[in-house]
Order: sequence, then structure tokens, then C-alpha cells
Amino acid sequence: MTLYDRIAPIYDPWSRSVTEDVGFYVDHALASGGPVVELAVGTGRIAVPIAEAGVAVIGVDSSPEMLAGAREAATVAGVRNLVDLRVGDMRDPPVPERVPLVICPFRSLLHMETEAEKLRALSAARELLEPEGRFAFDVFAPSRDDIEETHGLWLEREPGIFELAVWDEGTRTLSLTVRSDGVSVTFGLHWLSAPEWLRLLDKTGFEVEGLYGWFDLRPFDGDEDMVFVCRRKG
Repeated sequence: MTLYDRIAPIYDPWSRSVTEDVGFYVDHALASGGPVVELAVGTGRIAVPIAEAGVAVIGVDSSPEMLAGAREAATVAGVRNLVDLRVGDMRDPPVPERVPLVICPFRSLLHMETEAEKLRALSAARELLEPEGRFAFDVFAPSRDDIEETHGLWLEREPGIFELAVWDEGTRTLSLTVRSDGVSVTFGLHWLSAPEWLRLLDKTGFEVEGLYGWFDLRPFDGDEDMVFVCRRKG
């Protein structure tokens, strides 16, 4: 059982307020023409709206329980035929197809603990792309204010769902515990600075076409959030 298998029962209510990125990824999916590969597809929060826009999605996730949620969501939305769900690791996704767009929303690359794992995931995303294909993803690096305002405190993110953030600036790791109704799961998220991401992307054969500070395409100004749009080189 994966960590996300354990959180699957409360994942949708936990993430229900996260909607700001949906339009960004749907727009890129439409521009690509599809099909789109979504790494860490989860319960289909992004994949189902993309499919509702008429674009086919191949969704990869390591959690069978999360994929069950995505399958149900796609069925309810009437787009099950456009959503192909596969159990797998983003470092070695079970996708022989080559596509014009790969996405990895909701900071999922931060689950890669080491630089070597991040490089594997980025390289895997590149190998899924057609020549000149795009890879879009978002990550963050915390601000001093965010750390001070949340460190070591139980905060109610959604009604009945609580988070505890423990920040380690030395290892640049966030230990995030989520609990609700007998479910308690702790994740490790491992952040990098924008220059470090740029170095890894260059190393794995990407050219960065856009680095934004939010999903409304405002320029990145060194704040927490980073939204990347990259083109496969070669």
C-alpha cells in the first residue's frame, strides 16, 4: 500500500479548494491537441477537466486507490473513454506512446527526494515527448513568512481536515502530515530553488519557454511558486 492509497478516501475533500491550476493545464492540453500524459494523475482533478475539453489523457499514478477515484470521476463526468489510467512510477512510466504534452501538476515532482530521482523523473518525462513536445509542471520553494506562519502548527485546511507542516531548511524538506476521521498520513516534499530546477532541466534536455510565478502567467519574481513550461530539445 502506498501513502496515497491511505489518503485516497479524503484526498478530494482535502484538495477541493485547489482549482487555480486547472485552466492553465486545460489550456495547454487544448493547444497541444493531445493526447496528454499526466504524471501523478491522482483522482483526476486535472485529467477529468482536460478530457471534458475533448482531449485524451493517459494518467499515471503509483496508487491504485487514487486511480480508482480517477476512474470513478471520469465515469461520472462521461469521459471514461478519454481517460486511460495506468499504475506506475513517474520515474519509469508505463507509457510507450509519444505525445505532444506531458504535465505534472500539484507540485508532485517534489516527492522525488534526491537530485538523482528528480533527474530520473525529468528524463522520463522528456522520453515521453514527441520532438518539440512540451512539459509543464509546478513546484514551490517556501518563503520565510510561510515557514514562520505554519511550522509545527496543526491548521484546518478544509472542514475536518488538518495539516501539520514541519519545515527543515537544512535539508530543504517539508514533512507534511494530513489527518481526518482516523486517516493520518505523512509525506516528505523536497524543494529546490529556481536556478537549480533550470540546471536540472537543461541537463535532461529541456529548453525552458516560460517560468511563471502563478498560473495566470505572471512573471516569476523569486517568490514561492514556480510554474514551468519546457520544450524538448532534440
